[in-house]
Amino acid sequence: MIELQGLTKQFETLVAVNDVTLEVQDGEVLALLGPNGAGKTTTVRMLSAVLKPTSGCACVSGYDVVTHSREVRRHVGVLTEAPGLYTRMTGREYLDFFGRMRNLSKTERAERIAYLADWFQMTFALDRRLGEYSKGMAQKISLVRTLLHNPPVLLLDEPTSAMDPQSARLVRDAILQMRDDEKRSIIICTHNLPEAEELSDRIAIISQGRIVAKGTVAELKQRLLGTPLMELRLVQPPQNGEVPLIERFAAVVATGERWVRFHTTEPEVTNPALLQALAEARIPVVTLSEVSQSLESVYLRVVEAGGV
Repeated sequence: MIELQGLTKQFETLVAVNDVTLEVQDGEVLALLGPNGAGKTTTVRMLSAVLKPTSGCACVSGYDVVTHSREVRRHVGVLTEAPGLYTRMTGREYLDFFGRMRNLSKTERAERIAYLADWFQMTFALDRRLGEYSKGMAQKISLVRTLLHNPPVLLLDEPTSAMDPQSARLVRDAILQMRDDEKRSIIICTHNLPEAEELSDRIAIISQGRIVAKGTVAELKQRLLGTPLMELRLVQPPQNGEVPLIERFAAVVATGERWVRFHTTEPEVTNPALLQALAEARIPVVTLSEVSQSLESVYLRVVEAGGV
């Protein structure tokens, strides 16, 4: 649905996007992460046919962003970080205006506005002037505008910024529903790493215009943080023979009053065998679980190292 091959954008001496190659399948969410000025917004502008690439190519829904820019714009919904609302309009007037720009009929506009406003819990505010909206409300009405023409591809820049937790949860659930039920292809640019981990099927990290890492969260954690770290919690402090028993199955890295942490390359094989050995040795176990390693750790390591 979205394909980039060697995409590059240069502004005089500044190479903002440098030889980026990516693809996003139908019904997939890609989180595009990176520091400020890394090239995320420039990439989105090229994908939405606002900027022309200096070199390379990109296609959206099978349309080239340069030679078929009108078709690309019809198939893409773009949510920018700054909404840019017309503050003297009401929410309904604003959405109707953009619906007309999208060549929706009067009936289609009314139906889509009513449906989306209800979905994002904005019906109560449709007849208020946009200048009276909070930042979170402005972000939600902008998202409604993005979806008015029912595009199969969404490019979302900080979709939950300035929202209260309830509204942010509503938007995250909507994104997952659009991916799973409607098979939309979605690129999310965000600095909210827990949100990126929750929503995305794959991650791409861009730094100084280049993609420096990409893959699923699990793949990136494995590649950058090593083998899974497991924690075994015991009823009583480990005795003299218990740590050597565990070391028969895995590499012990730390022990505490009632816990032992170890690395294993094959937890699905190691853990059942270890639990069986502990049971046979009559060593009572409370829990055996993987120690959570965050996407933030992956992101910081990639950006600080300049890639993997």
